[in-house]
Amino acid sequence: MAETVASSLDARTQAELAAAVLAIDPVGFGGAVVRAPRADLAEAWLARIRSLLAEGTPVARLPISIPDDRLLGGLDLAMTLATGRPVAERGLLARTDGGLVILPCAERASDGLIARLTSVLDTQVTAPRGPFAGEPQPARIAVIALDEGDGIEERSAPALTDRLAFHLILGSAHGDASPSLFSAADVAAARSRLPKVAIASAHIATLVTVAIAFGIDSLRAVAFAVRVARGIAALDGRTQVTDDDCQGAAALVLGPRATRIPATAESAADASAPPPPAADEPRDDNARDEMPSPEEMRALEDLMIQAMRTTLPIGLTIDAPTPTPRQGGSAGRSGEDRSGGLRGRQVGTRRGDPRGGGRLDLLETLRAAAPWQRLRPPIAGQEGRVSVRVRPDDFRIRRLIEPAGTTAIFVVDASGSAALHRMAEAKGAVELLLAEAYSRRDAVGLIAFRGTAAEVLLPPTRAIAAAKRALAALPGGGGTPLASAIDRARELVVQARRTGNDTIVVFLTDARANIARDGAPGRPQAEADAEASASALRALGGTTVLIDTSPRASETAQRMATALGARYVALPRTDAQGIHAAVSAAMPRGPA
Repeated sequence: MAETVASSLDARTQAELAAAVLAIDPVGFGGAVVRAPRADLAEAWLARIRSLLAEGTPVARLPISIPDDRLLGGLDLAMTLATGRPVAERGLLARTDGGLVILPCAERASDGLIARLTSVLDTQVTAPRGPFAGEPQPARIAVIALDEGDGIEERSAPALTDRLAFHLILGSAHGDASPSLFSAADVAAARSRLPKVAIASAHIATLVTVAIAFGIDSLRAVAFAVRVARGIAALDGRTQVTDDDCQGAAALVLGPRATRIPATAESAADASAPPPPAADEPRDDNARDEMPSPEEMRALEDLMIQAMRTTLPIGLTIDAPTPTPRQGGSAGRSGEDRSGGLRGRQVGTRRGDPRGGGRLDLLETLRAAAPWQRLRPPIAGQEGRVSVRVRPDDFRIRRLIEPAGTTAIFVVDASGSAALHRMAEAKGAVELLLAEAYSRRDAVGLIAFRGTAAEVLLPPTRAIAAAKRALAALPGGGGTPLASAIDRARELVVQARRTGNDTIVVFLTDARANIARDGAPGRPQAEADAEASASALRALGGTTVLIDTSPRASETAQRMATALGARYVALPRTDAQGIHAAVSAAMPRGPA
């Protein structure tokens, strides 16, 4: 059965085969990253893999906000207080030894949680935290990371996904009630057969060649591909890996990890194929049986590449040009998380005095005090009563972090020249950028300038509907009071900085200033005032982008971008989508 399945991998078959192979040896394969448009599809796939696991295999769900003592092990507070002596508690990972750990919302997991999971995946032991927490415990686990990220830029941490063999994207076909392609008996037989399955050196060499050709630089990926090929062979009742097994392994493991497209399959094969023997070189017939000819190697590589077509990442196809990878990171935010405040998500505790303004973590305070109760004399007047004696050095203060907000300020030129050239495109681009900023929960402000002064149409807000209404009502015509617009932008930047937000200022203008700061017409004074205002805004720092809305690149706009310290983007004869793409690429991203 595995031979037929591996040679014709559609989307449903990929998921079925991955579930069966993973159930053979969950710890050996590390786990899987699973993306699905609906939660019920992921749950249906999880139900199938549970039905294939060995009887008694533990399965646990891991909350992304779990504290370290519950994850890795620590002090059992209830038993410690009840018995009067320190009692260690096994962590969730140790209790799931030999089984599956399901991580929902994996794309939102903190860096600390990812670091702990990857450490346990590498070492297969947990190190309990804190005094009296006990000895390290075995934790041989596999992780099923349910990635619910929206869009290509919100993904689970690469440090975790690199350690998981399978990267699956489930479709609507995976939720049907059709019978599974594999039974628990098939998987049980393959589990006992897997240690006996051998793979030829030629197959390993071909998997390495294909991985290099597709820009996969992780040795774990090749090791997983070899192991998956052996697992497919074991499912089919064989002890020797075939070409079809390697084809299935390439599709399941290497395809989703591809980062580039080979120039041609032939050139990739020629570059890696060994040179033919010289005419006078004696031929070793025994070696011929172990190492296929270059033509056979090339044919196998072609089979793998064809099998990988359906599993390549979105936007990366055999016939498409190689995309340029985006720089930067997750979720599109420009600001980093802030710590030390009184709001946000708890990431731990520290010793401290709550009277200094911190928030007391009562549970952790009791954990710190519990082991010392026998050594502390009873409180006067409380003899014979059950109580916990807490001292100042037991106090634990919550460590909180909150995302640094971002304020995006759009400064739109509504003067006569801009309205004549690009007003419609500018409005369309700003609407797209407003929607993108809202999706990141950024605050958005809108300034328009025309006539003799600039006007703040919308102070920074997260009300996207109000921003669109203000933009739709934006009139056009009149002079270009650029200095006034820069001054208004600077005021909004100062206000945003007072709240701790980072700022992005986007100018859409041709920069042809002809109205001075006092409202008087005159190009020389207007340009001088604009440059002075630009220098003041630049001194505040932050990110600034200037979109030149002229019909062609303008030296005036370039000089203004230099004065602002802005990224200059010239977009002659383009539409709203082009402006949106350019500004999105210029905006800073969070740390990778």
